[in-house]
Amino acid sequence: MEKYNLIANDVRKKILEGFYKPNEQLPFERDFCEYYNVSKMTVKKALDILVAEGLIYKRRGAGTFVMDLPVEKMEKMLMDIQMMGTTAFYPDKTITSRVLDFSVVKATPEIADKLKIKETSFVYKINRVRFVNDKPTVIEETYMPIDLITGLRLEQVEHSIYDYIENDLGLKIQSGHRTITVRRATDTEAHYLDLESGDPVAVAVQTGYLNTGVAFEYSISKHRYDEFSVEIVLTHN
Repeated sequence: MEKYNLIANDVRKKILEGFYKPNEQLPFERDFCEYYNVSKMTVKKALDILVAEGLIYKRRGAGTFVMDLPVEKMEKMLMDIQMMGTTAFYPDKTITSRVLDFSVVKATPEIADKLKIKETSFVYKINRVRFVNDKPTVIEETYMPIDLITGLRLEQVEHSIYDYIENDLGLKIQSGHRTITVRRATDTEAHYLDLESGDPVAVAVQTGYLNTGVAFEYSISKHRYDEFSVEIVLTHN
């Protein structure tokens, strides 16, 4: 993932988590340059992304400030950032992968139904353990249509698949439908996530969609209980 995208993700996450408050002035560009150890142009590209999203605004001669977001937009952005993938969700950490399986298989009836494809269609089957700063954090089991996510290789699977989809294929990831449950880890899950036998895991089942409305991903992710959280904005009308 490009450095400016990582910086935009980090600043966005800090705003949505309340580290930077509404109407608060952000650090100057030169301070961001020093903090992230990047050029002024890289910081400018990162901040321009957040300006385009309506998350921050620039005041000539004064600096850059956090927008006072409506609750509805805050809720949507909180949901969006949670489905952006492990690399984007932890922009300030080192993300690595151990690929357990990367193959092409025929879609099962369940997978075909989730992806709205024919049962005779072929999909990528991807099993990998994701590490955050060398700590095993999540096991991802993912299925993607090979006719839609073309040319996927082990190199991308070892890093960020979402980055490949958006930057190499030029597709836009829009949304996802996610269901979360909690259960005890299996012995295999406990082994890969470095858990004790019987420890809980959070299981997130998700169907991801492009901005065209086409399903591009069906995934089942098993998360360490101590590294998983869900943020929700509740309102009362």
